[in-house]
Amino acid sequence: MFVNGTSGSLVDVTAPDGSPGKAFVPAPLPDDMPAISASTILAVAEARAALAALDSTSAQLPDPTLLRAPTLRREAQATSALEGTYAPLRQVLTADADEPATLDLVEILNYERMANYGFGWVGDGRPITTAFLEDLHGILMRGTPVAGGSGRLRDTQVVIGKRAGGAAHSNPLAAARFVPCPPGDHLKAGLDGLVGWMRQDHRARVDPVVATAMSHYQLETLHPFIDGNGRLGRLLIVLHLQAIGVLTEPTLTVSPWFEARRTDYYDHLLAVSTRGDWDPFIGFFAAGLRASAESTRTQMRALVRVQAELADVVGGSNLRSANARALVDLAVANPSFTVRQVEARLGISYGRANALISQLMELGILDVVDEKAYKRIFFAPRVIDVLIGESGQ
Repeated sequence: MFVNGTSGSLVDVTAPDGSPGKAFVPAPLPDDMPAISASTILAVAEARAALAALDSTSAQLPDPTLLRAPTLRREAQATSALEGTYAPLRQVLTADADEPATLDLVEILNYERMANYGFGWVGDGRPITTAFLEDLHGILMRGTPVAGGSGRLRDTQVVIGKRAGGAAHSNPLAAARFVPCPPGDHLKAGLDGLVGWMRQDHRARVDPVVATAMSHYQLETLHPFIDGNGRLGRLLIVLHLQAIGVLTEPTLTVSPWFEARRTDYYDHLLAVSTRGDWDPFIGFFAAGLRASAESTRTQMRALVRVQAELADVVGGSNLRSANARALVDLAVANPSFTVRQVEARLGISYGRANALISQLMELGILDVVDEKAYKRIFFAPRVIDVLIGESGQ
């Protein structure tokens, strides 16, 4: 299968059970842009335009960070679903972030925490480094069965997927669809090379969308951690765009689009390794960024409209407290919340927070997940409807 030596090389490895095999070590990323077709050039230009429109919309908002949490929760659900960790979107949106009810929710909400840490790090102008990626991975895997091996590069050989006819092989390396590079020097050098490449200024020679596609491919192909590489890699798409100034506010959800096309996504990644097919992969990736940016922008504008509509409901009621409007903003910015969180965020007493929530429930602005629960979780149904959108979950 591996017919293009410029993409990387095959090296001898041994499976944990002692079986011999080959693993793929990707070549360092080039300083120049891969040759791409006219159609891919157009797809890249369309992605750049869509990302610019998204960033412009974010910049026009009084507080663009207000909409980060609701869109991020949706991204967390979709990117986890790509890796086989699934929970219905409605359940994710209304989950208690402090006390997730299931292990799946733990992993999904860990993604949200990891992303916020990453956005803050890059937003402060700090560089993307190997240690930073290890920190992100540690957050992602916290409280999961593989937490003990998280936050550091893997020290064992892993395999990805099953190839056609692979079930007939007892050797896991022979049965695998793809075998990423072995742990140790190859892996450490590959990841250090990637983050070093990402810190360089490629603008004169590589389009930012293409650079982001290249860095995404490299991380997924290196597969540096024992688990969670896909989720970390898709977050790195947004972090890379943020780091190079394409996005000033990292409110971009990419995983729903890739999740809907997961087979094509995996095939395009593999084709770069086996045949050096950068052009189809970059075209596919650019189409995903364009569609994701347009979808995120549409969702952002819908949330702004809902925010204004709910504020109008408050304005037309007998409520005259400024805290009522502040609670509307909190409900838009947080898909789910508790009385204690309202108390802390608005700086009011617990009793006043409870009463204010009840008043907004009477107006139909808020609802509760389970009225009989000891720790009640509240949400704004109109916000949830926007976030669920066409998914119907």
